[in-house]
Amino acid sequence: MKTFKILIMILAISVALYEQVSEEKNIYITVIAIAVFMYGMMQLSAKTPSKNQDKDEKDVD
Repeated sequence: MKTFKILIMILAISVALYEQVSEEKNIYITVIAIAVFMYGMMQLSAKTPSKNQDKDEKDVD
């Protein structure tokens, strides 16, 4: 599932960059592609532990 999300994010950024290079820029496609990329980043980074997680656990004890 993680690789699928990464592939979708790469595709979204590719579409956004392609739209910026093309002569007729479609702002809606660019915004949707960036939103998909940001959502994917949020999903992938949600499972990354915080640097302060160890400190928080020690404070509780």
